[in-house]
Amino acid sequence: MTATATAMLGLIAWTMVLTLTLLSARTAAMLKGHPVNTFTQDGNELAAISQRITRAHGNSLEWLVIPVGLLGYAIATGQTGVTDGLAMLFLGARVLQSVCHIISTATPLVLARATFFTVHNVIAIIWLVKLMGA
Repeated sequence: MTATATAMLGLIAWTMVLTLTLLSARTAAMLKGHPVNTFTQDGNELAAISQRITRAHGNSLEWLVIPVGLLGYAIATGQTGVTDGLAMLFLGARVLQSVCHIISTATPLVLARATFFTVHNVIAIIWLVKLMGA
């Protein structure tokens, strides 16, 4: 399996891990007596860590389509040479961005999160430009 395919599956798997983490946080809230019909999409009625899990999950879903689209395009057109070199770095930056999002809203972690977000955006732009030029 190429690094491109591994990263694509890794991004999907990471989003599923976040989905299950969010499901666990919401289930725990429900078991503690939180009314089921008061859950909001942004999680603002939950404990602070569960709010951050909710936002990290949403962010992961929002950002899934761009890299999966680019990686899938590279695979479908036989251009994984364009994406293989940075594919695992992209996956790592995406996972670390989510982890920072969940851990804390303290300034150092917000800055780290922004750095990882920037890294994976720059990689996506590099891929897009190279794939369009091929």
